[in-house]
Amino acid sequence: MAEARAYVQQQPAAYLDETGWREGQQRAWLWTAVTEWVTVCVIRASRGGKVARELLGERFWGWLVTDRWSAYIWYPTWRRQVCWAHLLRDIEAMIERGGRSREIGEALQGQTRKMFQWWQRVREGTLAHRTFASYMWPVRQEVERLLEAGQTCGVPKTEGTCRELLKLRQALWTFVRHEGVEPTNNAAERAIRPGVLWRKGSCGTQSAEGSRFVEAMMTVVATLKQQHRNVLDYVTAACEAALCGAPAPSLLPTPADIEQGMRPAA
Repeated sequence: MAEARAYVQQQPAAYLDETGWREGQQRAWLWTAVTEWVTVCVIRASRGGKVARELLGERFWGWLVTDRWSAYIWYPTWRRQVCWAHLLRDIEAMIERGGRSREIGEALQGQTRKMFQWWQRVREGTLAHRTFASYMWPVRQEVERLLEAGQTCGVPKTEGTCRELLKLRQALWTFVRHEGVEPTNNAAERAIRPGVLWRKGSCGTQSAEGSRFVEAMMTVVATLKQQHRNVLDYVTAACEAALCGAPAPSLLPTPADIEQGMRPAA
């Protein structure tokens, strides 16, 4: 676990998310940090920025992809990417409010549809990232123009959302400026989903020791799935190592795997 956490803190991009948990009678939060090859999960009593700093480490300087939760505001905006999946839900809410808010929301929705159509081609390898960036220039200008107009649309919730997004405008387009960054936080949401199901089935954990077990198992399962490794084989080897007093097998990919072009699971 310590090795996996140290590895995550050295990666060029990380995707973070958190969800509610219970430890005994106390409220807690399950956090996850996803990188290309390794995922780490922890349970803490806080949903604040201190936990995000713990996961990333004080020296982390990669691209950080998250939602707009306040726990991440300490990280430089120009090195963040805010999740467009969350923004699409905000846009749908604008449309549902009607009036001028609906007009702005529908216009934003049209721009984001073009953006994701092009992004899908980037992911498929049929559109170069450099070409995508050039296509996106007028889209970026129009989206920001619409957000500016939304600040005075006469619908308070929409005005507030537009003001908030404009404060984070640099973080809207990091995936356009830099290859290797996704526009959504879907990887972290997928990684944390088993924890949500675990919590619903068990109502959380009853002790700190139970929380450490959940952290370890979620880290192991998520990471091994990324690397196409067998979970049962790994857990068996870890138990055998413990019985023999030997170190646990590593969760990290080997340099040979990376050099040979093994790709992590999406």
